[in-house]
Order: sequence, then C-alpha cells, then structure tokens
Amino acid sequence: MKKQLPKTYNAQKYEDSIYKKWEDSGLFSPEMKKGKKPFVISMPPPNATGQLHLGHASMLALQDIMTRYHRMKGDPSLWLPGTDHAAIATQNKVEQLLAKKGVSRHDLGRTK
Repeated sequence: MKKQLPKTYNAQKYEDSIYKKWEDSGLFSPEMKKGKKPFVISMPPPNATGQLHLGHASMLALQDIMTRYHRMKGDPSLWLPGTDHAAIATQNKVEQLLAKKGVSRHDLGRTK
C-alpha cells in the first residue's frame, strides 16, 4: 500500500526539532581555530522595496555558497543576518503605495 502525501506541508511540525538539533550541535557558533582566518558575511537587512525577484535569490545563494565553501575548508565561518532597524526602505515603499491611492502618511496619522 502506498502512503499518501499530505496536500500541504506543515513546516511547524518539523522546524522546532530541527532547529534544536542545529543549536545543540553548535552550528551557530563557529569554532575559532588558531592560524585560520575567519570568514564572515553580514547580510544586508531585508526590506520591502517591492516584489521579490531572481536577484534576491541570487544574492542569498551566492552568500550561502561562499559560507559553505569556507566552512568546508575548515575556516571559522559565520553568515549573520541583518535587521532593518530604521525601516526607511519599508516606510518609503508604503508611502509610494499610499500615494497611488491618493493617501499620505499624514492622512493616516501615527496609529494607523
């Protein structure tokens, strides 16, 4: 008898156990080795500047490849995600979308 695959994937069912395994194995803490130059990529922050496109995927794929290459060579490697603490690009995009509707951020006020 063949096992039926579910129509949708429930990532939450697996994510917690996988993430715990990664944390327990020390994957997020590169080992500093004497004589080895560390390799670090600090990712630029994500922002809402429009639709996702192939350029986003290409950038992430190249960073992933470079980090994995250095890790396989035995270099201490860290790929650190950034955060958009100021949200300037996001605010700009939201204001552009509002302008298309004839609304400004001042019309909405601070609470909306």
